[in-house]
Amino acid sequence: MQNTLEYLQSGNGFFLLAGPCVIEGEQMALDIAGEIDRTCRRLGIPFAFKGSYRKANRSRLDSFTGIGDEKALAILSRVGSEFNVPTVTDIHECHEAAMAAEHVDILQIPAFLCRQTDLLVAAARTGKMVNIKKGQFLAPESMRFAVEKVRAAGGTQVAVTERGTTFGYGDLVVDFRGIPLMKQSCAAPVIMDITHSLQQPNQTSGVTGGRPELIETIARAAIATGADGIFLETHRNPAEAKSDGANMLPLDRLEKLLEHLCALRDTVNTFK
Repeated sequence: MQNTLEYLQSGNGFFLLAGPCVIEGEQMALDIAGEIDRTCRRLGIPFAFKGSYRKANRSRLDSFTGIGDEKALAILSRVGSEFNVPTVTDIHECHEAAMAAEHVDILQIPAFLCRQTDLLVAAARTGKMVNIKKGQFLAPESMRFAVEKVRAAGGTQVAVTERGTTFGYGDLVVDFRGIPLMKQSCAAPVIMDITHSLQQPNQTSGVTGGRPELIETIARAAIATGADGIFLETHRNPAEAKSDGANMLPLDRLEKLLEHLCALRDTVNTFK
């Protein structure tokens, strides 16, 4: 798409970035994308399909990381063309930016890497939209410096994503003051990453835990506090997902959640 950000902001409410944590295979990606796309078209929600082509930030050496870069990126490309929707994937090193940009519309900077200047610049120089996740260790207002790096490197499409703040050794907490603060300080759309905000990282098992029963709570609060977009990971059977299944939304619960969020956004808009 020529201007992905304009497409995402074309609706009357929020936009959605959603999909599995990682691309596990072509058919699963197409099935998930198709179901999300049908729901979003019915509800009038601009939608971008999310899937990591490789997971680089795993706790354990034996954790699943992907099916192969080229194969996963080709699947993301097919999803985009099949459903005519933008696609999103994470990049972790500078050389990945150009490679991923050949296949996807949005390059996502993981939270741990949001201060990596060279990575932000490399993403910006592709001309693709850049979504920067806020570090679990950063104040919301500090994200303006990451945004400035992207814009200084020629990036004109940029968004920032809240995904919780480290709380102790194995939990996260969401400070919803961050949504209006980032909108003001960054002058960019703010996305709420629902499912990653409910992670319980650094578990002694080496496998991340989560609180998926609170997905709707966090999502509703995000809409109420003015989030422009919602990010979440979903899978037909989270218990069988190869990555981050502990905090994913079952795909069959997505439609009802989005219906509730649309109704809430309509209510919120009456007070503007």
